[in-house]
Amino acid sequence: MSQVAEASNAPHPDIHAHRLLIVDFGGQYTQLIARRVRECGVYSEIHPWDLSDDDVRAFAPSGVILSGGPESVNLDDPPKVSQAIFELGVPVLGICYGMQSMAAELGGKVEASQHREFGYAEITPGDSGLFGGFSDADSGKPKLKVWMSHGDRVEDVPPGFTVSASSPNSPIAAMEDAERQFYGVQFHPEVTHTLHGDAIMRRFVREICGCPGDWTAGNIVADAIEQVRAQVGDGQVLLGLSGGVDSSVVAALLHEAIGDQLTCVFVDHGLLRHNEGDQVMETFAEHMHINVIRVNAADRFFDALAGESDPEKKRKIIGANFIEVFDEEAHKLEGIEWLAQGTIYPDVIESAGSKTGKAHVIKSHHNVGGLPEDMRMSLVEPLRELFKDEVRKIGLELGLPYEMVYRHPFPGPGLGVRVLGEVRPEHVEKLQLADDIFIDELHKHDLYNKVSQAFAVFLPVRSVGVMGDGRRYEYVIALRAVETIDFMTARWARLPYEFLEHVSLRIINEVDGISRVTYYISGKPPATIEWE
Repeated sequence: MSQVAEASNAPHPDIHAHRLLIVDFGGQYTQLIARRVRECGVYSEIHPWDLSDDDVRAFAPSGVILSGGPESVNLDDPPKVSQAIFELGVPVLGICYGMQSMAAELGGKVEASQHREFGYAEITPGDSGLFGGFSDADSGKPKLKVWMSHGDRVEDVPPGFTVSASSPNSPIAAMEDAERQFYGVQFHPEVTHTLHGDAIMRRFVREICGCPGDWTAGNIVADAIEQVRAQVGDGQVLLGLSGGVDSSVVAALLHEAIGDQLTCVFVDHGLLRHNEGDQVMETFAEHMHINVIRVNAADRFFDALAGESDPEKKRKIIGANFIEVFDEEAHKLEGIEWLAQGTIYPDVIESAGSKTGKAHVIKSHHNVGGLPEDMRMSLVEPLRELFKDEVRKIGLELGLPYEMVYRHPFPGPGLGVRVLGEVRPEHVEKLQLADDIFIDELHKHDLYNKVSQAFAVFLPVRSVGVMGDGRRYEYVIALRAVETIDFMTARWARLPYEFLEHVSLRIINEVDGISRVTYYISGKPPATIEWE
C-alpha cells in the first residue's frame, strides 16, 4: 500500500467543518475571493446572492464574504442578500458592492460618487481589527496601496459601525462593527494589486472567523479517497482519460482509492496534441500500471463535426460523443456502474446549471454538459470542489510528475476549439505540427514555465505568401501566449522578437500549407485566453 493510501486510513480532520460562504453579486473577482480563502487553508463555496434564508442557515458557515458586483444599490430592485446572513452570529466581510449592500441594508447611506475609481488608490487605515498594523513600509506612512473598482460609495455608515479607513476620493473606504464582527472594504483585497491583500484576507479568515486551516493537499487527498470509497463501494468505475491534468489526477486518485476497480478509457478523438495518444498510453498503462483501454475514434468525431463551425455547438458535439463512447465501452465491460470525470469547480461555476445560477454561460464543457438522461452509469467527480491550483497540488501529493501536473491548460474539447470554423482532419494535422513546434521551442529556450499558457490556433483564412520563386495562397497560424496568476485576467506574454521570428520560420518551412504566422496580443479582458 502506498504512503498516500496509508495516510487516507489514518484519522483526519473534517475539512468541511469550518467553511466560508461566498455570496456572489456577479463580480468579476468572485472566484478569486474563493481561491484566496482556500489559500488560507479554509474551504469556501460560491452561492448566488438570492440564496434563501433556509439555505443560508443550512450551510452553517463560519463566516461570510459578500462579493463585488456590477450593479448599484440605488436601483429600484437591487441585488440584496438574505437577512439571515446578518443574523447568523458569524463574521461578515463586504467587498466593494458587498460593502455597499451591507451599508444600505443595515441603515447606512450609499450614493453615486462624483469621481469613479478604477485602479490604484491609497487609503489611510485607522484603528481596525481587520487590517490595523498593515501599512506601506516604503513610504514611512501608515498608508496602503489598494485596488479600487467602483462608481458608488458609502456616505454614511450604519448604526454601530465606525469608519476604519479613508482615501481622498472615498472618505469611507472601509467600515466595521467590531461587536458584531461586520466589516466592509471599498477596495479589493483579493487581487494581487492590493498591498497586503493576502494578509488582510488571512486575518479575516483565520483570526476573525477562527478557522483552523485544515484545507491542505494531504487532507484533501485523504478526504477524497475516503469519499470515493464510500460512494462507489465495490462498484466498477470507468474513467474517460484524456491525459490532461484533471483526468490524470482523477486517474491517480481513483487508483489509490479503489485500485483494480478502475478501468480507464482513453478516447483518441483525433483532436489531441501531436503524438499525445502514444504518450498517454505510455504514462498510465506502462508506467503507472493502470488498466487503460484505447479507443481510436477520430473518424467518428470528424464525421460528427463535419459542416459545423459554431463554437458552442462544436463543444456540445464533442461532449456528446465522449459520453456515447464511454457508454458503449461500459457495455463491453462487465459490472460498470460508475462514470468518473475530471470536473473541477470552475467548470461547475462557468457552465450552464452552475452552482451560483447567476453566471453567464461562458462556455460549456464535456465534463458537465450534454449527459444523456438515459445514461446507465452514475457519476463520480472527486475534483468537483477544487480549483485548478488545488488539483495540481494534490497531483503532486499523489506522486504524479511535476512536468505532467504543471503542464499548460488544454481545453476539454481539445483542438476542436483551436481550429476555428469547421474542424477538418487536414486542418487539425497542420495545427498539431505547428503547436508542437511552438511548444518545443518554448522548452528549448527555457520559456515554457515562464508563461502560463501557450498554444497555436488554426485560422480558416488564406493569405498570400512567397516560397522560393512562387506565390502561395495558404492558411494562417496564430500563436498565443499569456501570463496570469489566476486565469481570471491575463496579459499577453512579451516573448522575444527573435524567438517569435524563429518559431514563425520553422512553422512556415516545416508545416505544409501554412504561409503566415501571427502573434495574438489581446489581453483578458476584453478577449478570452482561448479563441473559441
